[in-house]
Amino acid sequence: MSTGLLHTPFHDFHVEHGAKLVDFAGWEMPLLYSSILEEHRHCRTQAGFFDVSHMGRLRFSGRHARKFLDRVCTRQVFGMEVGQCRYGLICNEQGGCLDDVIIYCFDEAEYLMVCNASNRLKLLAHFAAQKGDLAFKLADETQSTAMVALQGPKAMEIIGSLSREIPALKRYRFAQKNLLVVKLIVSRTGYTGEDGVEVILGSSMARAAMGMFLKDVKAGTSPIRPIGLGARDTLRLEAGMPLYGHEMDEVTDPLTAGLAFGVKLDKGADDDRVGSYIGQDALKRIAAEGPKRKLVGLGLEGRRSARQGMDVFSGGAVVGRVTSGCLSPTLDRPIAMAHVDAAHTTVGTSLEVDLRGTRVGATIEPLPFVSRTAKV
Repeated sequence: MSTGLLHTPFHDFHVEHGAKLVDFAGWEMPLLYSSILEEHRHCRTQAGFFDVSHMGRLRFSGRHARKFLDRVCTRQVFGMEVGQCRYGLICNEQGGCLDDVIIYCFDEAEYLMVCNASNRLKLLAHFAAQKGDLAFKLADETQSTAMVALQGPKAMEIIGSLSREIPALKRYRFAQKNLLVVKLIVSRTGYTGEDGVEVILGSSMARAAMGMFLKDVKAGTSPIRPIGLGARDTLRLEAGMPLYGHEMDEVTDPLTAGLAFGVKLDKGADDDRVGSYIGQDALKRIAAEGPKRKLVGLGLEGRRSARQGMDVFSGGAVVGRVTSGCLSPTLDRPIAMAHVDAAHTTVGTSLEVDLRGTRVGATIEPLPFVSRTAKV
């Protein structure tokens, strides 16, 4: 019986491998195959295959494509090199985050934007409202393409057996490759804190093309295992990577969300070919005054995990709110991220988290909790 949910090209693979499927932003996606703990540890020690085809893929092309992207993105698109990826944010006039995105530069008139599944339709509406008289085409390629991530310490070794060029890519660079008759876009990016790549390819050939990586998975003889959204979340949390809807949203600016590296406050100041972006004035004011709250890492006492929305206390006063939390599979202890009043954000500061009526001690720790590769 149809669920009415969208399916990625790997849906049959998920079913064959016993995945627990859940509704995620209108897509039926694998939460886990065996257990979050096992899948998380496998990615940290070997290699994981993630189906991320639910993420939006929007192609901008034409004379004003770059100019438009510079109008809506907090990072500078002008001057990007062919083959370069750049992380940035799409903000509203108040500086709140509509989404965080990665932009791929194919040439000065063609770009690809990868966005979060839950925000794709919102961004399409936002871009339509902001287009004005600029001349460019916007094509939503989400359902005509697939996207996968291969992550983990053995990922590049596996990829290197098929291509010597890909392991030589620098972080946040991509290459276009042909695998038999299939065209691939392979980028040295990821969302786990581990090394690896993300691959975009046509949906009609996706399952066949990925077969060489996945052929031994069911037999248990491959270092690659499929990983669900559950472990993807714990992996990114250990790596201190913000997630939309948790560390950022439409009322939370990127400076508060710990994403200052994704913001260019002086964009357009020295070059009128670039111009300012939506929300830039608001972010400049926030930066000048200093964010009222900042994103911090928390290590909790005991074994109970904090959850989004739980209050953070200093003495009898609420000074923050948890944005994400879990029992870290790598560290074997509870960790969390939280937005905390700026005056209480020094590493080593002792706070408390209200775990549904019971206050538990927590200490501010540096992010990331687990570090494998360099940040963006």
